[in-house]
Amino acid sequence: MGAASALALTLVLSSCAGSASPEGPAGEVTADNPFGLAADSSIEAVVFEGGYGIDYVSAAGEILQENFPDVDVSVSPSNGIAQELQPRFVGGDPPDLFSNDGAAPIPTDTIIGQLEPLDDLWDAENLDGVKIADAVFPSVRDDGTYGDKFVAANYVMTVIGLWYSSSLLEEHGWEVPHTWDELLDLGAQAKEEGLYLFTFGKEAANYYEWMMLDSAIKEGGLEVIADIANLEPDAWSHPAVVEVYEAMEEAIAAGYMMPGGAGTQFTQAQAQWSQDQGALFYPSGSWIENEMKDATAPGFDMTVAPFPTVTSDSALPYSAVQAGAGVPFEIPADAENVAGAKELLRTMLSKEAASHFSETTLAPTIVKDTVPADGFGSTALASTMSSMENAGDDIFNWVLSNKYFQYYGIDHAVPLLSFLSGDMTAKEYLAEVQAMSDKVAADASVDKVEFTF
Repeated sequence: MGAASALALTLVLSSCAGSASPEGPAGEVTADNPFGLAADSSIEAVVFEGGYGIDYVSAAGEILQENFPDVDVSVSPSNGIAQELQPRFVGGDPPDLFSNDGAAPIPTDTIIGQLEPLDDLWDAENLDGVKIADAVFPSVRDDGTYGDKFVAANYVMTVIGLWYSSSLLEEHGWEVPHTWDELLDLGAQAKEEGLYLFTFGKEAANYYEWMMLDSAIKEGGLEVIADIANLEPDAWSHPAVVEVYEAMEEAIAAGYMMPGGAGTQFTQAQAQWSQDQGALFYPSGSWIENEMKDATAPGFDMTVAPFPTVTSDSALPYSAVQAGAGVPFEIPADAENVAGAKELLRTMLSKEAASHFSETTLAPTIVKDTVPADGFGSTALASTMSSMENAGDDIFNWVLSNKYFQYYGIDHAVPLLSFLSGDMTAKEYLAEVQAMSDKVAADASVDKVEFTF
């Protein structure tokens, strides 16, 4: 039995044993204290110490203490959430709030019965007097819902899109293409200038799958990814999918893809784009700025754009983007101070706390209108925010929520590298990945999930 399975079994058995949820300290429920936080209580938060650190939670705790001076807020780091918190869940002494994040989180679906629902948090107003459900980006609640229980408040937003140097495009007088035809035309112009359209590395070739499928989703609608995720027959033969992959095949055949990607480490490939500026575009998530901060040319002005559509009459508009929330915060139902945990989260979801996070990490939170137009001096952050704002309700998510073939362990790496290297046609590639899907679909030993979008 693997560590994750053992952990899940232990926690499930503990949950079955059951224990009455402690009432904890209680205060008067008011408009400024919607959860009844007791004035002299303590709040304990355990936060994964990853790339974002823990200072942002401590800063929110300080804001909370301005409103509740006698409340003690303790924020401690963890480098292994499952390892550290499993014994505390089993022992009935979990922290009040924790970020279930990092390389070894506790599988949320294994502790559903031990987590506090967050519906009342979303219905409450933040410190700015705005209902939290209205203050955050759409679909965030869905990202934290397991079955019919909303138990995880994901805090950080990620956008997946087409990244480029705005200064390089401006230097050549080029515009960001909105359709694949425009993208191919730009590839021809770039080639005349000795530049490639794209570059890729072997470990992150799947970024191009994200790009192609996002384009197909925008062209053909969410049914495209629904059919693929649910292992439907002929899902990879949808006209929108075929059109996009054939357009990429055309780009590769025309020499618009920097050669050698199948043997290039992915950050080296990314440096060919961000530092050497040998390629115009690179598909990735909004973590790319921080990932390449030591290998980006001065004045690069890293910017993100939506992926192109096939036509101007697509099912979703060009402005539609894939974005999702991560860094989930969860509250154990048996926590000593559930009200305190919710008040701390309410504070974190205020403009002041969310702006502090974005200014110090150059990453967006789920709270809207908390990053200035200049992105605190980061063109990447500014464009990340504007892309979500421009998308409006046309934000979708399948990669970040793991609602796709990878859920079943289907790995496209080998054929995808061949396709991107020009050694396989779009028709051959799509036939091969459809066969992979069909094999899993026909395997009765594999439990299937009905994904919806």
